[in-house]
Amino acid sequence: MVYERVVLSPFEDASLLSICITKTDRTHARPRRAVIVCPGGAYSGLAPHEAEPIAFRFLAAGFATFILSYSLKEKAADFAPLSEVALAIRHVREHAEEYNVDPNYVFTCGFSAGGHLACSAGVLWDHPRVKALMQDAPEGINRPTGMILCYPVISADPTFGHLGSIRRVCGKENPTQEEADVFSLEKHVNATTPPAFLWHTFADKGVPVENSLVMAAALRRAGVPFELHVFPEGGHGLGLCDGTYGEPSPHNACWMDLAIRWVKDFSLPEKEITP
Repeated sequence: MVYERVVLSPFEDASLLSICITKTDRTHARPRRAVIVCPGGAYSGLAPHEAEPIAFRFLAAGFATFILSYSLKEKAADFAPLSEVALAIRHVREHAEEYNVDPNYVFTCGFSAGGHLACSAGVLWDHPRVKALMQDAPEGINRPTGMILCYPVISADPTFGHLGSIRRVCGKENPTQEEADVFSLEKHVNATTPPAFLWHTFADKGVPVENSLVMAAALRRAGVPFELHVFPEGGHGLGLCDGTYGEPSPHNACWMDLAIRWVKDFSLPEKEITP
C-alpha cells in the first residue's frame, strides 16, 4: 500500500496524496487505472466530503486513487491550479510503476470548482502556460484520459456561471468578459479534448445545470464522446449523496456506480496506447 503526499514543486501550496494498492508477490496485481480527485470549494477552500470519501470509493472499486490539494484564493490566479493538476497527471504517469498504475488510463474527477479544474486539465492541456512546464516531457503526458465532472463549474457566462470561481482563477474582482472567457471551458473544447462523464441536478442553484449542458453541447460539436446524467432533485455539493453534506439523495447516489462503470469500460484506440 502506498499512502503518501508529495509537493508539486514549484507550487509549494499544491500537493498530491496517493492512496494505492501496490503490486506484491502475493497479489500479482495488474496495473490499475488511476483517478485524481479534485475537491470543490469555489477555489477558496477544499470540501472534505469531496476528497477522501470519493477516493476510497474508487479505491474499493479497483482503482489507484489520488487527491489533489491545489492553490486557493489569491494564489489561484496566474494559471496556478491548472499548472498543478497538469503536474499531478504527469507525476502519476512518471511514477506509474511505483503506484502500480496503467499510465494509459489516468482520469481526473472533480466537484464544483474542482470540476472546473478537472475539466481544465482536459480542455486546456496544451495551453502555452502548461506547455512551458512540460517542455522536458513527452507531449500529452499531462492530458487526462477522461474527465469525471460532478456538478462542475464550466462557464463564465454571467447568466449562469459561478462568477466567484471565475474571479479567483482570473485573479481579479472584476475581470473583463474577454479575461473571464479564458476560463470559460465550453469555449475551448476541440477534438483533442478527452471524453467526459458528467452529472448534475436540475435543481442545483449554486452552480446551475446549464454548466453541464453547455459542456455536453460543446463536446458534441467537437465529436468528443460523453455521458451525461441530470437528476431532477438535489442541491449543490452533494458528494456521494449520502447526507454527509446536505440532505441524503438516494436517487442520485447511483452516479458513483455509473462513473465507476464508465471508467472501467473506457477503451483507448490501439494507436493511442503506450506499450
